[in-house]
Amino acid sequence: MGSCKEEEEKQSRCVLVHGPIIVGAGPSGLAASACLSEHGVPSLILERSDCIASLWQQRTYNRLKLHLPKQFCELPLYRFPEDFPKYPTKQQFISYMESYASHFSIHPRFKQQVQRAYFDPSCKLWKVQTQDFEYISRWLIVATGENAEPLIPEILGLERFRGRVVHTSVYKSGSDFRNQRVLVVGCGNSGMEVSLDLCRYNASPHIVVRNTVHVLPREMFGLSTFGVAMALLKWLPLRLVDKFLLLVANFTLGNTDHLGLRRPKTGPIELKNATGKTPVLDVGALSQIKSGKIKVINHPSPSTQTDPYIGSHFLCALVQPFAISQPILSPFCVNPQLFCNAFSQCLKGVFFFLSQVMEGVREITRNGAKFMDGQEKEFHSIILATGYKSNVPSWLKSGDFFTQDGGMPKTPFPNGWKGGDGLYTVGFTRRGLLGTASDAVKIARDIAEQWRTSNGTNNICNTHVILRRKP
Repeated sequence: MGSCKEEEEKQSRCVLVHGPIIVGAGPSGLAASACLSEHGVPSLILERSDCIASLWQQRTYNRLKLHLPKQFCELPLYRFPEDFPKYPTKQQFISYMESYASHFSIHPRFKQQVQRAYFDPSCKLWKVQTQDFEYISRWLIVATGENAEPLIPEILGLERFRGRVVHTSVYKSGSDFRNQRVLVVGCGNSGMEVSLDLCRYNASPHIVVRNTVHVLPREMFGLSTFGVAMALLKWLPLRLVDKFLLLVANFTLGNTDHLGLRRPKTGPIELKNATGKTPVLDVGALSQIKSGKIKVINHPSPSTQTDPYIGSHFLCALVQPFAISQPILSPFCVNPQLFCNAFSQCLKGVFFFLSQVMEGVREITRNGAKFMDGQEKEFHSIILATGYKSNVPSWLKSGDFFTQDGGMPKTPFPNGWKGGDGLYTVGFTRRGLLGTASDAVKIARDIAEQWRTSNGTNNICNTHVILRRKP
């Protein structure tokens, strides 16, 4: 009697999904659902939060804007409004995604925390368990992305610190740190922008640079740096494009090595493709570093400074053809030798006298931090701008498509969107929203082909019956 009741209760908690199950209602999940709907394939999105794009709505700082122009951040099949600025704000991007969900009639099931998902070989179906139901489908699309959970590094003595310690996922505004001395750990785009925001509230940010970093101007010659790079990659090898970006960055920003921001030996695009490490697109923090308002705390390491001399023949060969399609560059080709001489002088360290670089952090103390050179400074607060990580290994329990340490597909872009047994991934390309859009289109096309060939059979995943928990 008891076993029958248990079995009845178990069945009442099963939901048979007519189409793919998508885990995550961020940009990746919305894009996958929209592309599927264009092929006539229904889907069900499970979202642990109470809203779409919870990372953007709940875990970003107020002054955030898209780092890339809006045309590079559009989701498939739906454009940004014409009246949006070149770099939309956080609220504008959230508004765009809400309009996107409304346009494609996407209605996720909120507050459904996926606890376990696995492939059942006995029935060849995916079973996805949340706190309320077990969802069953032929296809599973992992759309939780690369930034599902805050990444909290191990820092010696951090637990002893008596002040406030926050991750950028809960940082909103520098107004909460007005007039404070703040230690910012991490010098990516978030760390730089948070430090800049702190300056606006008369705080004194000290930014910890734990690794080498590429800093590029957000725009060059009045054009988006990313847009210039994408245009050049159509005609030139990747490493040549990287050399051009660094050449212009050094000319416009100066030698960042002297500011304690050492560049990696690998170029910015090559490094991004290989590791996912995004170059910093400067929106004003660098000028604050040069003025001393943002102090740089650098972890000592062997110098990665490259030879500042670049031959005039290479520069002319690189700049002159580009000037044909971008007339704004043509003045540099009138007297290339003069330009090269000026550029070489710039690379000798014109901003060296402005740098205020301290050696790296040895440990956190009760009231601040000790540095490698023996000095100790007091801080009121510590902000961890240390990024995010995937959480897929914590709940996906079938197959070995994802790495266990980083939670990323083992197969690199552009072939990491499809696994086996009906498993798909979107938003793990390390290429931002452009990569998300590319994956979503491929996934929808692949599933739609299977849908057309299998629809109408007696397969359990195609039934229109959905069993819900009894009221």
